[in-house]
Amino acid sequence: MTETRAHDYDIDGKTFEAFVAHNGEPAPGVLVFHAWAGRSDFENNKATALAGLGYTGVAVDLFGKGVLGQSTEENQKLIEPFVGDRAMLQARLSDVVAMAKALPEVDGSNLAAIGFCFGGLCVLDIARSGGDAKGVVSFHGLLGAPGATKDNIDAKVLVLHGWDDPMAPPSDVEAFSTEMTKAGADWQLHAYGRTMHAFTNPAANDPGFGTVYNADADRRSWQAMTNFLGELFG
Repeated sequence: MTETRAHDYDIDGKTFEAFVAHNGEPAPGVLVFHAWAGRSDFENNKATALAGLGYTGVAVDLFGKGVLGQSTEENQKLIEPFVGDRAMLQARLSDVVAMAKALPEVDGSNLAAIGFCFGGLCVLDIARSGGDAKGVVSFHGLLGAPGATKDNIDAKVLVLHGWDDPMAPPSDVEAFSTEMTKAGADWQLHAYGRTMHAFTNPAANDPGFGTVYNADADRRSWQAMTNFLGELFG
């Protein structure tokens, strides 16, 4: 039976709160990185679903305990420091991964990370910076490279992408593919036609902004992730 709990942790004197979903015994840990508003029920539910697959799901927090944006403007301000300073972002990611690795419900030798939107960028930066994860999965994530990528990426990479996503246009996809190939990564990219940004979020319904839920892409991408994790930890 799946159990859940909150877990507070400190980084640089600031308190953060994760949501942990587990089955009572240490299991491979799958970190869930949130979209630009912060950790919400959406990410918590993904962690619980991962526990249902036999993993320990850890919905992490990058912004601070209780911080949750309420508007496009607030959300943009929350991610700006991280998008503008990728070295700082990668340092925060390293601290969060170390936190999750030490959880008693997590088999610290077996870690993966998934992320949505801004969280998709985060998990790709874990791979780019040599973070302690066997594999990462980006759902409709931002694809832009940081200033530097490791010469050799060890983590396996899966990108689940809406082809009509205005926040990651085909030019970004091509640049990302070149980046991953140059770094020698074991990478995959699944592109879903007639699909925009935020396609896994049932609340997304703003075609003008480029965020629209797509039930087929949501289902197909989760199945692709399930297959990927099964291969990763099999």
